[in-house]
Amino acid sequence: MKREIVRLVASGLYIEALSIYSQHHSASLRPHKFLFPPLFKACAKLNFVPQGKMLHTHLVKTGFIADVYAATALTDMYMKLLHFDDALKVFDEMPHRNLASLNAMISGFLFNGSRGEALRMVEIVNSGSLRPNSITIVNLLSGCERVAHGMQIHCWATKLGFQVDVYVATALLTMYFTCEEVGFAAKVFQEMWNKNVVSYNAYISGLLLNDMPRKVLDVFKSMMECPCGKPNSVTLASVLSACSDLSDLGFGRQVHALTVRIQNDDVMVGTALVDMYSKCGAWQWAYNVFKERKRTGNLFTWNSVIAGMMLNGQSEIAMELFELLEFQKLQPDSATWNSMISGFARLGRPVEAFKYFHRMQSAGAVPSIKSLTSLLSICADLSALRHGKEIHAQTTKRVIHLDMFLATALIDTYMKCGNFSWARRLFDQFDPKPKDTIFWNTMISGYGRNGENTCAFDIFDRMLEENVRPNAATFTSLLSICSHSGQVEKGWQLFRMMNKQYGLQPYRDHCSCMIDLLGRAGQLGKARKLLEELPEPSISSLASLLGACSLHNDSKLGEEMALRISELEPKNPLPFSILSNIYAELGRWRDVERVREMMNDKGLRKLSGISSIE
Repeated sequence: MKREIVRLVASGLYIEALSIYSQHHSASLRPHKFLFPPLFKACAKLNFVPQGKMLHTHLVKTGFIADVYAATALTDMYMKLLHFDDALKVFDEMPHRNLASLNAMISGFLFNGSRGEALRMVEIVNSGSLRPNSITIVNLLSGCERVAHGMQIHCWATKLGFQVDVYVATALLTMYFTCEEVGFAAKVFQEMWNKNVVSYNAYISGLLLNDMPRKVLDVFKSMMECPCGKPNSVTLASVLSACSDLSDLGFGRQVHALTVRIQNDDVMVGTALVDMYSKCGAWQWAYNVFKERKRTGNLFTWNSVIAGMMLNGQSEIAMELFELLEFQKLQPDSATWNSMISGFARLGRPVEAFKYFHRMQSAGAVPSIKSLTSLLSICADLSALRHGKEIHAQTTKRVIHLDMFLATALIDTYMKCGNFSWARRLFDQFDPKPKDTIFWNTMISGYGRNGENTCAFDIFDRMLEENVRPNAATFTSLLSICSHSGQVEKGWQLFRMMNKQYGLQPYRDHCSCMIDLLGRAGQLGKARKLLEELPEPSISSLASLLGACSLHNDSKLGEEMALRISELEPKNPLPFSILSNIYAELGRWRDVERVREMMNDKGLRKLSGISSIE
């Protein structure tokens, strides 16, 4: 019977194993002590608490509770069933503990997120006769969230001589990378004298995690020269990911050649190849790799190629692949739908984006936040309030309306549709307010767009009260508001505040806003002086000053601006049309005629007025 139960548990037939034991117990047959560990495992897998406690009782009655192997399996079961007190009681009452029982407790606490309890188990080791092994160290390192704790265990491992163990060293690498201590991780890796493919993979993965893709390629090169470990599928997929991040098509193709040479047809590598070629702009190669490996691919591979085709503007191929999913007996998941929706949104094709959104709803799929924000960007650009409200209803229905990124997109949509009262309702739902600057900027620019200037400045004041640091975009919105409302002093105050209080150097946009503000206020001399301070004035800055010249009938400065704009945009007739109107307002008809002759000589024609109704 013991062999039969062990076989059933190993095959995942947990209920059948418990049923055989129940029949055996009902027949009053005495069990073997090695029968209990697989049964405890079955209870843990099935989350059968009553059956587990019943087996605990049987273990005590048979006297096998004194067996360290059976008792360790019992503590492991209680840990996996989240019955920590029962696990501790069994552990405390064990007459003969060993490292396996200690490691079971540590890994159990870590599995359930009780890192503090796991670290306190170390005290038992230090106060008793148990000497930890490499498994103990590895388990403890996996639970470190703070580098101070990790370094403490590192010192302990060194003292016990485990730093040379490749698995301990690999766990140290992972711990330091998780704590973003790349320097310590690099030192550990350099000091490893018995590197293998697992340690290389841990180092490469850690470098990717910490945004160091270029270093990944260097490490991979050294790995290929080292006889201690040849790359496996995990290595190749990680390196291809680094190539994607760097858009390094050349190196990516070398890795592809290596996969062909070593005959690696792993689905993970194939998916990484599709992703790499897509992100490097080589969509034909991505598509060819997909077709070559289609039989071994899974939904991840299909998602990768669909996303890649949409990324490269090959929407027809993407739609064709989407429809073929059904024939492959694959169901689109959130990533598949998102690729289609966000892809069409990015391509400026709102009809198709909403078509797939409605298909997703009909299929009963839950829209991802990325899909919803992509649709909201379309609604904002088209001022499609009805569609925006539809998506808002979806977010409320899915109980995700308080997600900051989604709320920011909704606020932007309502603001661009002129419904700033709804935007304010969303903003007020957050308490406390997010520290993300974009969230606040959306409110400020939205109020400015709708002419609610006082509200915009109130939000800015509240932003500062909440200790949210403004950025360049914040000041662009505020200066634009000042420009359109004629608040010269307020504009100068903000312009100086940028550098003095926040160390932000004014960019072209800020200077353009100030030039426009000064120009509208009739301070053309100050506006021109600020313009001359720019190393390369933008066309928008020149156009702003030209518009101010038109407003105040300054023909001399107006002609200077018109000629400078003409140098940058020789095919644009508008500057000369504005200049001609300035002269006409002043009654200088000869100059009007002269400007028109200049336009004729340059082959420019005044643009005809048009109107459109949507």
